[in-house]
Amino acid sequence: MSDDGLHMQIGQVAQRTELSIRTVRHYDDVGLVTPSARTAGGFRLYTEADVERLLVIRRMKPLDFTLAEMKQLLESLDVVSDADASEDSRSSAADFVGECHTKAEESCRTLRRQLAYAEELTELLSARGAAAEP
Repeated sequence: MSDDGLHMQIGQVAQRTELSIRTVRHYDDVGLVTPSARTAGGFRLYTEADVERLLVIRRMKPLDFTLAEMKQLLESLDVVSDADASEDSRSSAADFVGECHTKAEESCRTLRRQLAYAEELTELLSARGAAAEP
């Protein structure tokens, strides 16, 4: 995604990504998404590209990706889209993106199964609760 040069403050970014300000700061502290700029007073400023990176992380989090995997995937996505990257780098990055895709698919299958179990339980409890009412 192209960067139009507009900067957002952390509160705006938190609202757009549905992440807490604390979480956005944490991702900066661990080196996942570093703000593109800072104000003279040291406040973090983010671009649309930064928001997109945070959204990738937000999508990975419920799928049990580790922080290291998140960082490697973000780096790999950068390499894959970098026309100046070497063929070896692009190939290695594409391989890791593929591994993450497979892991995400497996996680989705597990979550669908868990959701089905939760829905079955909800229906059972609803039926039993309705049957117990006088």
